Amino acid sequence: MEQQLADFLRKKRGEETYAAFGRRTGLPPSTLFRLEQGQQSLTLGRLEQITKRLKVKLADIFPGF
Repeated sequence: MEQQLADFLRKKRGEETYAAFGRRTGLPPSTLFRLEQGQQSLTLGRLEQITKRLKVKLADIFPGF
């Protein structure tokens, strides 16, 4: 699941800087970097925050969920 989240975030961020994407997601740039590298896990609360701020569903991040 961590790899799916990492791939989703990397794709969603695209060419956007970590700082700009952090403002959109409400997460610090350092956290986003670690998530994209698969080096950090998320709480359900943070995952909910990401889905709300990016206006996506869990199924968009985790297909088949």
